[in-house]
Amino acid sequence: MALAIYRDYLRLLPKLKEAAQHNVWLAYDAEADVLYINFQKPSLATDSELTDEDVIIRYGENDEVVGVTVLHASQRT
Repeated sequence: MALAIYRDYLRLLPKLKEAAQHNVWLAYDAEADVLYINFQKPSLATDSELTDEDVIIRYGENDEVVGVTVLHASQRT
């Protein structure tokens, strides 16, 4: 079981290598079905925008992306 779980996470590595941000913190709230992806810790946002795909992009002081919030996370593939 654990072997299958960590393989899913390993599939993320190629995308992380391509990303401008190399530090990533993930948190999933099962009750709200929301995935929080943060590129800074702490991830203090000064602005945000909601996309048509129900993803909230959070911006920091210099308009850099500090995190992403994925709504309805379990419904995504």
